[in-house]
Amino acid sequence: MRETRQDSDRQDAQDLALFLVGSDTRAGREAAARLLGRHQARVYLWCYRFVRDHDLALDLAQDVLLAAYQKLPEYEHRARFSSWLFIIARNRCLSEVRRPTWQAALEIDPDELTSGNPGPVQALEERDLWRFLGHHLDRQELDALHLRCVEGIPVDSITEILGIDGPSGARGVLQRARRKLRAAFGTEEGMRRGLAHDA
Repeated sequence: MRETRQDSDRQDAQDLALFLVGSDTRAGREAAARLLGRHQARVYLWCYRFVRDHDLALDLAQDVLLAAYQKLPEYEHRARFSSWLFIIARNRCLSEVRRPTWQAALEIDPDELTSGNPGPVQALEERDLWRFLGHHLDRQELDALHLRCVEGIPVDSITEILGIDGPSGARGVLQRARRKLRAAFGTEEGMRRGLAHDA
């Protein structure tokens, strides 16, 4: 039987309550381990989608889970636990992505070429796409687009995760991004047609 979001939320609430009642007891620590363990794979995937590097994503996921464990007593039930955890992951990944790096060349792991992971060509195409998007969209629009299209997070949750104020919330941000991209793709298509016509 497949676990529903409501089941997961209920288990999260139970384990969180056990932790908060006895964080210094064995039962409290076990509840926290279950709570964070349930989200471990998802946190790794979130991190991997940001950085596209297996080892770095593992390190970031570990940092995120440790930070979440340390901040568990501060958790306020205003958002779903997974949304709160995603905010921690997003902030940690954004800090990592913004950090200057000396690695200029794309490294290709031979093991990844035979696995289900994207190949080097697909990775370059995705990088080019996100670079294109980054050129035309602001950070909030990029984040909202990533959460909706890559993570599949509902629009109302995106409003909550990104802390968007305003009557239309994330829906307005996504519509603004859509308009910008239509204009940008129209310009790109026009340039391609012009280049093809000149050739």
